[in-house]
Amino acid sequence: MFELKYKTPFSWTEAVMADFDTFLQDHAAAEKKASGMALSMLSHYPDRRKLVRAMTDLALEEMIHFKQVVKILLERDITLGKDTKDSYVKDLRALFRQGKDVFLLDRLLVAAVIEARGYERFSLVAEALAEGKEKDFYVTIAKSEEKHAFLFVELAYEYFDKAEVDARLEEILEAEAEICAKLPHTAALH
Repeated sequence: MFELKYKTPFSWTEAVMADFDTFLQDHAAAEKKASGMALSMLSHYPDRRKLVRAMTDLALEEMIHFKQVVKILLERDITLGKDTKDSYVKDLRALFRQGKDVFLLDRLLVAAVIEARGYERFSLVAEALAEGKEKDFYVTIAKSEEKHAFLFVELAYEYFDKAEVDARLEEILEAEAEICAKLPHTAALH
C-alpha cells in the first residue's frame, strides 16, 4: 500500500476515546456517505464495466458497515445523529481537476487516500479499545478500508497510465497531509 504523508498523532486517538459515542455517530455517517459515493461513481461511469462491478460491491459493503455501526449505537442507546459536512472530504474534493478523464482519475485517487486514512485511524481505534466485540469490529473495519484503498488504485491503473497515476497520487498525498495537519483533533474520523 502507498504510504500516507501525515501520521495521525496519539492526541487524535485520545479525543476519540474521550467521546466514543460521538465518534460512533460520525463513523455511521461516514459509512453511509461512502456507500453513496460508490453509487454516484457507478452512475456517472456506466460504461466502465470493472468500475461498475467494483462500486456495486463497495456500496453494498459500506451499507453493511453502516448497519453494523447503527447496531452498536442502538446497543449503547445512542441516536444516529445528523449528517454534517466533512471539511476533510470537502478540501480533498477541491483537488478534483476539470475534464472527464482527469476528474475520474482524481476521484479514484482521492477515494483511495480517504480509505487509506480510514485504515490508519480505524486501526488506532482498534488498538485503543479493550478486548471485545467492538475492538474486533474495528480490526475488521480497518482491514476493509485497506482493501478499499487498494481497489481504488487498481481501478486507476485499469483506466490510466501507471506513471500518470503514481505522479498524481503523490500530489494528492502531499495535499492530504497538509489538510490533515490543519484538522482539529475531535471525536470524528476526519
